[in-house]
Amino acid sequence: MSGEGAPNLAVDGTGLRVAVIAGSWHQEIIGGLIGGAREAVETAGAECAQFTVAGAFELPLAAQAALTPAEQGGGGFDAAVCLGVIIRGGTPHFEYVAGAVTDGLTRVQLDTGRPVGFGVLTTDDEQQARDRSGLPGSVESKGREAAEAAIQSAAVARAIRGA
Repeated sequence: MSGEGAPNLAVDGTGLRVAVIAGSWHQEIIGGLIGGAREAVETAGAECAQFTVAGAFELPLAAQAALTPAEQGGGGFDAAVCLGVIIRGGTPHFEYVAGAVTDGLTRVQLDTGRPVGFGVLTTDDEQQARDRSGLPGSVESKGREAAEAAIQSAAVARAIRGA
């Protein structure tokens, strides 16, 4: 978990609209993820709008609403950054939620043709989540990384499409 080998995804996001969508569980950790994501969006020069959902399970629906074109009744955002915290417990609930969120966000990305930055922490314990949250003392900022990936993917998709 050193972050060693991570790519530099800095890109000009001017003109891009990015939805940062966060779950409500583990507020301090989510706060770190949101801070990192918002900082990355602002640094790239993109427009940022933030939305909150109940938990990680609700992220795919919100991402789909954000990424669906405005003329089809959606938000018309160019990219979504989805942030959540799923910590393993003593029941199979972790596997069901983590799998459903991952599958759902993948489907949204492919169905809408617009990128989803995956900033959902799936950890064995709270300390692992804190270590990845971007809070002071943490070694990684998965919120920032997810936002950078979404913005870079949106820029690449725009270039491929010739826009």
